[in-house]
Amino acid sequence: MTSWSILGHTAKVLEERRDDYGEAADQFKAIAARWSITLDVPVTPAQVALCMIDLKLSRLAYDPRHADSVVDVIGYAALLREV
Repeated sequence: MTSWSILGHTAKVLEERRDDYGEAADQFKAIAARWSITLDVPVTPAQVALCMIDLKLSRLAYDPRHADSVVDVIGYAALLREV
């Protein structure tokens, strides 16, 4: 998969997720609220995005060829600007 095709695929995935789950900013805000309760510390939507990127990077360290994780890292990085 070329870099341009990965970017195009990522854009399609982001659109599908928006259709399935709503706006990313709203979802990340809701996740941050839940994680804040679970962790008993304030969590921001941006921190949610960064933690999800970390999760995917950890998976990529195990299998760097896993295309879905690459797409997810790109997607979360793009969404970071929205949250």
